[in-house]
Amino acid sequence: MLHNRLPIVPSHILKAHKVYEPSDSRFMSAARFLQALWREEKGLPIGVHRDPKGKRRKLGSRLDSKLARQGSNFLSPEIAKLAFRESVYREIGALIDEERLWTNMLSSQPLCFNLFGGMKLDAEKANQFFKQLFPEYVAAVTGIYFEHSPGRGNPDFTEDYTAFDVLVTCTTVDGESGFIAIEVKYSETMGEPIGTLRPRYEELSNRVGLYNAPDAPALRASPLQQLWREHMLSRTMIDSETYSTGRFIVIYPKQNHQCAGAVKSYQKQLVSSDPDVSGFQAVTLEDCVATFRAIGDNETANALHGRYLDFERVEQAIFG
Repeated sequence: MLHNRLPIVPSHILKAHKVYEPSDSRFMSAARFLQALWREEKGLPIGVHRDPKGKRRKLGSRLDSKLARQGSNFLSPEIAKLAFRESVYREIGALIDEERLWTNMLSSQPLCFNLFGGMKLDAEKANQFFKQLFPEYVAAVTGIYFEHSPGRGNPDFTEDYTAFDVLVTCTTVDGESGFIAIEVKYSETMGEPIGTLRPRYEELSNRVGLYNAPDAPALRASPLQQLWREHMLSRTMIDSETYSTGRFIVIYPKQNHQCAGAVKSYQKQLVSSDPDVSGFQAVTLEDCVATFRAIGDNETANALHGRYLDFERVEQAIFG
């Protein structure tokens, strides 16, 4: 890639692969095209998108719904089986969009399982991965949970339905009970609709001691409001003595500049950039791939890179 910058894919190429979406961000457009190229390479039938008016059309970043139920959206049959089991036994109140999970290749929901599913199935791999990525914090992983909240609607926490994409519980290097609460982004712009501002949020924002200006309007608006709510939720898990310590982590591709910008803006709101103080840390998807390589799991590293980060394929499709 020129200057490590994603290309703007010409519209005629996007249309040829049925991934032309005028509202897409630069990253989302390239990522959607990459998903279509991956699907075509695998010989997987194209799926359909239904717009708010009910009109259906083929979309290259979607999988055929019948075939998708066989697990085509996942990197292995074992991860597909895990995703099905987790969706069946989801926590009460957990929001798992079945269509996005099984057919939407661009969604971060299947990415969560492709990234962490293999570690839930292999405890030793989980230990190696998290000790490598967070050597100053993790001594041993004790559990991995998808779409987790410590208590939806519980006034001891955020008194709402905020949840983490993944929660990893662990024993820390200091022998304490800890956790890593994870929000995973892929193509999102961080411009999600703003939720209802609850009195509990105002109370927590001023109480948790995380922010330079707890009443700052920027925390209550996009692109920061989701990070604000989840970070406060993570802190209530410590304040309630459910855990002794914890971190809230955001994972996103480094080329998604909207996510990167939101994270940088959020970090400026914090009293400290030190994760030991703020309990907040940003990790790129590229960092995760590199961590798999570092622990000797090149198969997973290659699969994740090829599926989500191999934008050289997009460049080749443009220039031949």
